[in-house]
Amino acid sequence: MSESFEQLLNESFREVEQGSIINGTVVDMDDESITVNVGLKSEGVISKDQFMSAGEKMPEVGDIVKVAMETIDDGSGETRLSREKAKRAETWDMLEESFDSKEPVKGILNGRVKGGYTVDVNDVRAFLPGSLLDIRPVPDPTVLEGETLEFQVIKLDQKRNNVVLSRKAILEEAFSEEREALLASLQEGQVKEGIVKNLTEYGAFVDLGGIDGLLHVTDMAWRRIRHPSEMVQVGDSIEVKVLSYDPERQRVSLGTKQLGDDPWVDIVQRYPRGTRVQARVTNITDYGCFAELEEGVEGLVHVSEMDWVNHSVIPSKVVTKDDIVEVMVLDIDEERRRVSLGIKQCRDNPWELFHETHKVGEAISGTIKAITDFGIFIGLPGNVDGLVHVSDLSWDEKNEEVIRRYSKGEEVEARILQIDAGKERISLGIKQLQDDVFADYTAANGKNSVVTGTITEVTAKDAMVQLATGVDGTIRASEVGLEPVEDVRHHLKVGDELTAKIVNVDQRGRTISLSVRARLQQDEREAHAEYQRKQEEGSSRTETVGDLVKTQLEEGSS
Repeated sequence: MSESFEQLLNESFREVEQGSIINGTVVDMDDESITVNVGLKSEGVISKDQFMSAGEKMPEVGDIVKVAMETIDDGSGETRLSREKAKRAETWDMLEESFDSKEPVKGILNGRVKGGYTVDVNDVRAFLPGSLLDIRPVPDPTVLEGETLEFQVIKLDQKRNNVVLSRKAILEEAFSEEREALLASLQEGQVKEGIVKNLTEYGAFVDLGGIDGLLHVTDMAWRRIRHPSEMVQVGDSIEVKVLSYDPERQRVSLGTKQLGDDPWVDIVQRYPRGTRVQARVTNITDYGCFAELEEGVEGLVHVSEMDWVNHSVIPSKVVTKDDIVEVMVLDIDEERRRVSLGIKQCRDNPWELFHETHKVGEAISGTIKAITDFGIFIGLPGNVDGLVHVSDLSWDEKNEEVIRRYSKGEEVEARILQIDAGKERISLGIKQLQDDVFADYTAANGKNSVVTGTITEVTAKDAMVQLATGVDGTIRASEVGLEPVEDVRHHLKVGDELTAKIVNVDQRGRTISLSVRARLQQDEREAHAEYQRKQEEGSSRTETVGDLVKTQLEEGSS
């Protein structure tokens, strides 16, 4: 009998190997441990914590539980059992079965790690890549932590203790039927609910339920949108309108602004040219600012339309974003959806005010604001500028010489020559404050006049003759006498008096050309004409006397 019992005991040892999973019966339990009988010489004691950590219901005496054999009592020691290892082995069996059958497993998402998340599947810790958490980006993944979710096992290696899961695969399968139904029913003009999946610089991708549509930034609102984030955020649930659908390429274009009325319809009737309106500054650029007339309608105030006088104004120093400013509608291009606005038109035009309060010919004072090669800009009353062209600085001095006598900030007086309020121009003259001796002289002594002056300068080719104070004439070598001379200095001297004929007057260049030769030729012609006149008069008298004598003789004879 003893041999039979020993034989049975040895056979039982061979059946139960270390690490194997076997069934045991709960025979006793206290506050800290549970005693399990697996049919060996001694019973095993397992800590209650192993049952609690497994997440299962605490067993009672008489219940059958699976345990792992850690150490077999062969009569010389205790039997050591593990509920945790048994549970873990069961989980691996379940994972292998799920991996082969593609059936989902349940797990608890419990934390974030580099590249993804950790998931507890019973007592096995698995890895969930971040890209496989959901079909669309999840704005706040922490809301899923601690939740029991379904996953698909996509990679399994028990030796390396490596389990990789995918929640996205489960969601895609769930959406597949819904997606097919959506594709079959999708039509242009439909209004759909969608979830914002991703944002780019040019728009937002919206998940309509298994298929993504592009909501372009230009179709988000009638007003100008610089970035999609101004309108939507990832995860937002929004209502969109299907603008176009390409079934072959499965591309969907969406819009939100099309859900409302187009504010550009009848805009010309609402805002006729010249209308003044309060507008909100929405954006500021180097070339002006954009102002919103109403929701979806913006206009540009160009930098040139911000100030009547300062055309180099910096827009950011004139207006601030969100300012409410009064603007005037200057032009509307309905086809291009552009509105031109002006700020300065809502203020008094200083150029028109100047034209109303000043007249041409009036003398006026101002301060030199700038000096250029072509003239001097003078600041005038009313915050406008006038230009004294370099040719209007002096009657006699050269332009490059006279302009050096002026300096910025200097107070000067000038005469108004022209006012053009439309072109925002005021022409001034400083020389016009004095009499023009050249103009007066040439008015009295025009071309072909014979004048007398004093030689002030002589060169080989010409001589300068002072005809009056501030008025000079020039005589060239070819005009000194009846015959051309090679060197004027041999015929004329400084201080000599010279009588010559004016042969040309250049009012623009303010020069007078003289000629002694022309004067002498004129004298000859006049002398010859006088001689002929006298000869004709003498001949006429002789004939008359002869006729009288003949007449008298004829009368005496009779």
